[in-house]
Amino acid sequence: MYSVVDPATGKQIAAYPTISDADATAAVVKAHAAYRSWSRTTTVTERAALIKKVAELHTERRDQLAAIIVREMGKPLDDALGEVDFSAAIYEYYADNAETFLADEPISLLDGEGSAVIQRRPLGVLLGIMPWNFPAYQVARFAGPNLAAGNTIVLKHAPQCPESAAALEQLFRDAGFPEGAYVNVYATNEQIETLIADPRVQGVSLTGSERAGSAVAEIAGRHLKKVVLELGGSDPFIVLSSDDLDATVDAAVAARLDNTGQACNAGKRMIVHEDLYEEFLTRFTDRILGTPPAPLSSLAAAERLDEQVASAVSEGASLATTGERDGAWYPPGVLTGIEAGTSAYQQELFGPVAMVFKVRDEEEAIEVANDTPYGLGSYVFTTDPEQARRVADRIEAGMVFINGVGAEGPELPFGGVKRSGFGRELGRYGIEEFINRKLVRTVG
Repeated sequence: MYSVVDPATGKQIAAYPTISDADATAAVVKAHAAYRSWSRTTTVTERAALIKKVAELHTERRDQLAAIIVREMGKPLDDALGEVDFSAAIYEYYADNAETFLADEPISLLDGEGSAVIQRRPLGVLLGIMPWNFPAYQVARFAGPNLAAGNTIVLKHAPQCPESAAALEQLFRDAGFPEGAYVNVYATNEQIETLIADPRVQGVSLTGSERAGSAVAEIAGRHLKKVVLELGGSDPFIVLSSDDLDATVDAAVAARLDNTGQACNAGKRMIVHEDLYEEFLTRFTDRILGTPPAPLSSLAAAERLDEQVASAVSEGASLATTGERDGAWYPPGVLTGIEAGTSAYQQELFGPVAMVFKVRDEEEAIEVANDTPYGLGSYVFTTDPEQARRVADRIEAGMVFINGVGAEGPELPFGGVKRSGFGRELGRYGIEEFINRKLVRTVG
């Protein structure tokens, strides 16, 4: 069952039944038909114009879309409005750049006569499996580049985001996309396994948990399907020096509490040089604990975080907090004294609880930063530009942000390494993931 449950109150607002097996198959049939007709008869310019309209409709409907996000997963309204605006910017970026990104690429021959060119062409039907934490933005990262490229989409949204799913499907229709170009399905996990196996589906993109990513990758691998995975993260926030500690603390708080701490690339582990540690910890803790509690996305999410924090404390960590969980409402907190080898040291805490570590020097900071199964994003704060470059080069992550947070953009590739997944979204690299780089060699 797909349902909207307001996490602030715990009350169910709406319910949407899952589709039948026949409906799941019909969705692929429609998407495949659209690929064989619409995709093969339209130009990149024509598809880019439709993506531009999607951007415009996001702006026109921003209040409606943001209100849905608030109802579904408890995101503060200003954050929800910002998410819709960023989604519009992503669609606009691909509308403006798709022709350049997908242009034919001549290759200089080493031997022989004639010519060679790489054509960038769509693959076909793609399956998108989206999470709850950014109901509009995650779809934009997937749908924008791939529809511009000429792929068609079957999209399974998170079970707690059915209203966003329906609103976005309608938005694509209203933008002028034909039936089958973008198909929303309220599918079960078992049906998703069947869809991945369907020979008409050419690739799968999932943003979600490490467990979900492993399951999807295993199924896709059996059927030789291309996969892009954006999974969890336990991003390090390294502080080696600062000429404005208050500003650095502000950045650390923003990195930890964005989306109530429910972002894969949030700064989750504060790794601070011993010369700054005590003062940083005092100011950081004051700021974190002074932040009003907010509901997490669901009761289950809050209970999971509660279990992780309790486990960390039982293993010797110290917790600073101002209260206790109340349903899905979770008070911000700061954990210190987390030792290597304990469960919290290796886990991702998805919510408003930060971990703070003291390190002796740059070398230990890098060691702690890399001592994680994840490798999504990372942050480095230092007044020494050469040190910043040196540390960034050694961090095992897909992204490094130096002396700043919230610096993501439609043009910047997003993705990770290790158990944070593989493949990239956004930027030019995002539109390159699901295309056929076809060689056309003419002799003579």
